Amino acid sequence: MNANALLECLQSIGHFGHIVSTEEQIVLQNSLLVLQNENHFRNVFFWGKILGADKDYYVAYGYLKDALHGNIFYYSNNGINWGLLPQPTKNGLLLTPLCTTSLQGDPALIIDVLIEKDETSIEETLRAAQIRKLKEEDRLASLVRIICSEAAVAPRGVNFQRPDGVIVENLAFEGLSALEAREFSSFLHARPPTQKYNTNLLTRDDYNYAMDFLDPLDIDIPEGSWIIQILAGDSIVLLKSLFWPGLVFYHFLKTPRHGFVYIGNGKRCIDVPFMLSPFV
Repeated sequence: MNANALLECLQSIGHFGHIVSTEEQIVLQNSLLVLQNENHFRNVFFWGKILGADKDYYVAYGYLKDALHGNIFYYSNNGINWGLLPQPTKNGLLLTPLCTTSLQGDPALIIDVLIEKDETSIEETLRAAQIRKLKEEDRLASLVRIICSEAAVAPRGVNFQRPDGVIVENLAFEGLSALEAREFSSFLHARPPTQKYNTNLLTRDDYNYAMDFLDPLDIDIPEGSWIIQILAGDSIVLLKSLFWPGLVFYHFLKTPRHGFVYIGNGKRCIDVPFMLSPFV
């Protein structure tokens, strides 16, 4: 969510029980404006809060030119002093989904991660179970990357792809209507697309490549992994991810105001396919 709309967003997501104290809200809004000025970002956003056993992690990001590929992430334990979040490593992306313990709140902490002999999520074949080291800072960076890849959302039309490939915010975006907000195809994954360019072309009558270059939510597997709620007299739409409890997207209909925030423990709900299965 945009730093200027931070207070508005944190009040909106209260519909799902994510409450941030007034003191935290004011501290975050002021510190994010300082972060934007110091780094000369075109825009800065509050990504969310990952709950730790001893301390929590606040995560924010900004961009200079490209609104999709140029995001630079920062993290903080107090919401005031921000440190640059490193790029996720290959080892971190491999081990983070295998972690069963909660984050502690110490970026320098190194934990042991057990890899079972028959683990299928890794490319190599193991002859015996292994224990590998993982730094919590790398785990945090990988966790943010994974959540962004699977659950970051933007309404259709909010981003615009220029002919040179740079993604910019669409200043002409006026918001979704109440009818559009009821369709999952009106919401897109806010990360580089993984489907072929013609995925939307084959399913939309009003296809526009400058806006429909991202993957829509209606092709996510399994079907039903997102929940849509329209509240306050058809004026606000909220999306909730079942895979990542704590992630909420909001959009004030017929206005450009939107955003998403994650407030949770960083654990993916792997039971969703069984919860949605009609045979269980």
